[in-house]
Amino acid sequence: MPDNARHRSMKIFATITVIGRDKTGVIARVTSFLFEQHANIEALEEQVTRGQFSMTLQASWARLGFSEPALRAGLAALAKSLGMEIKVRFTEPGQRQRFAIMVTKETHCFDALLATRLPAQPALVIGNHADFGARAKAHKLPFAHLDWKDRNGSEEQALKLLEEHQIDFVVLARFMKILSPNFVWRYKNKIINIHPSLLPSFPGPQAYRQAYESGVKIAGVTAHFVSMRLDEGPIIAQGAFPIQPGMELKDIMAAGQKLEAKVLVKAVKLYLGKRLDVYWGVVKEV
Repeated sequence: MPDNARHRSMKIFATITVIGRDKTGVIARVTSFLFEQHANIEALEEQVTRGQFSMTLQASWARLGFSEPALRAGLAALAKSLGMEIKVRFTEPGQRQRFAIMVTKETHCFDALLATRLPAQPALVIGNHADFGARAKAHKLPFAHLDWKDRNGSEEQALKLLEEHQIDFVVLARFMKILSPNFVWRYKNKIINIHPSLLPSFPGPQAYRQAYESGVKIAGVTAHFVSMRLDEGPIIAQGAFPIQPGMELKDIMAAGQKLEAKVLVKAVKLYLGKRLDVYWGVVKEV
């Protein structure tokens, strides 16, 4: 085993999220507790959005002497004291990641993901249309129908399911619902979406129609991490195709859908195969 791999195998890694109403001293209290638990803080990012404090923190520990029950108990006590939600999710270097697929009606991106031999395990399908359940069942995947009429309630149920199924990242396979900042922050830079345009052009749900009506000569699709702002997340991969004379809207949509599946699969492979670093909103391969 190479020295670097051996070194990583001797460590335990976790992602910790802290969410709640903004207040003074949260970062200091969380990091102080982790230092007491002999943690090494690998990365930390926080922000405040309309009075809502959100922090995601990457930490590691030496395996020798580490106590998961003590860490969880301490974080639970700290969460109660702060009046905030604190979650911890452990990750094992080299272990196949588990991912959830969120869907609406369209099937082409879902089918492409399941037809590709990815170095990750599909573990859950969440959809807002019950009839998609048969497709998930055909692949022997658990399916959860959440109608999304009450977004807050549906997001709460979805987050519980993601935790129960130990999901590491989420793929939006043409999932046509907007996720709130409350949801997105819990999986920051771990939600991959496919959008039917060359972002930043034509954000929103009618991208192909906008491209058609604008008379552009090149259209395309974008796979990106989901961020707090709609269709503005860091871009992972893009693909384009020429709009030939005489192409109607339905032709553009058909060409785009074929490309959507390819680019989404490419983005997931990049995410899994390389360390994608997001720096000031830009994805860099390192």
